Amino acid sequence: MLGCDWVQCAPTYVPMLSDVSDQITMLMTNDPKEQAEVFVPWTREQVLALRAKVSFVSPAQVVAAQLVVGLALMVAAFLITTQLAVALSVGYGALVVIVPAAVFARGLKRPLANINAGFAVFSFFLWELVKIALTVALLLLAPKMVEDLSWPSLLIGLIVTIKVYLGAALLRSKKITT
Repeated sequence: MLGCDWVQCAPTYVPMLSDVSDQITMLMTNDPKEQAEVFVPWTREQVLALRAKVSFVSPAQVVAAQLVVGLALMVAAFLITTQLAVALSVGYGALVVIVPAAVFARGLKRPLANINAGFAVFSFFLWELVKIALTVALLLLAPKMVEDLSWPSLLIGLIVTIKVYLGAALLRSKKITT
């Protein structure tokens, strides 16, 4: 083993299929021997080369970027409108994204999440469910938490902060192509 968990070393097999008909035949067959012939395991050097080429953006980096974007949005909303309620609504919208994302990221970093592949998948879905429930709870609490809540401002903060995920994915894809 390379000293990495199953998530980091997931692409250990690469399909070597000559054409689409081979793919269809491979998918329709139930013969494990025939399926095994189609896949060629990677060498240690190939996996290390892939890991050197592909940069991984950590969940903590994404949450930190979301926090920076949320704070910038809050300041910009206050400077544009000079209304504290609008700025707080935008900030709360950002927090509705940041807090569940931080809980989700922390949950996935737990050592139990990497025991085996099955438990890791279960852990992922469990923490995703917690993230969704926490997001809904924070949205339901919004009128009680922010006085003179502006729902459009909250939604702007929420949507722009969510788009940080897209920015992280684009940043990662830029690093892969260079």
